[in-house]
Amino acid sequence: DVTEIEEKEAQAKQEEQIMKEQELSNLLHEKRYLRALGLAISLDRPHTVLMVVKAILKETDGRKHLEENIVRLRKDQKEAVLTFLVTWNTNSRNCHEAQAVIETLLKHEAPDSLLQYSGIKSAVESLLPYT
Repeated sequence: DVTEIEEKEAQAKQEEQIMKEQELSNLLHEKRYLRALGLAISLDRPHTVLMVVKAILKETDGRKHLEENIVRLRKDQKEAVLTFLVTWNTNSRNCHEAQAVIETLLKHEAPDSLLQYSGIKSAVESLLPYT
C-alpha cells in the first residue's frame, strides 16, 4: 500500500508551493522584480507575471526598469513571457503591458534570435490582429 507515501509527497509539494508563493510575495514587497519574474515564470503563473510587469511599470522610470529586467531573463523565460503576453494582448486592460514587453523584446533581441524562440510563428500570428 503506497497511499501514505503518495499523501506525504502531495503534502510536500503543497508545502513547497506555499513557500514559493510566500517568497514571491516577499520579492514583490522588496521590489526585487527580476527574481519575482523568474519565480512567477517557473511557477507558470501568467497572471502573476503580469502583476510583476504592472508593478515595474508603476515605478519611476518604469519602462527603463522593465527593459532592464526583461533583458536579463534567460531565453526560456523570455519564451514563456512571450506566450503569456499573447493572451494579455487580447484584453484591453492588459494590452499596454503586453505591448511594453513586446517592444522590449523587439528592441533587444536580434531578428535571428527571435526566430529561434519556440512558438514564435504562432505568437506573431496571434499578436498581429490586436497590435
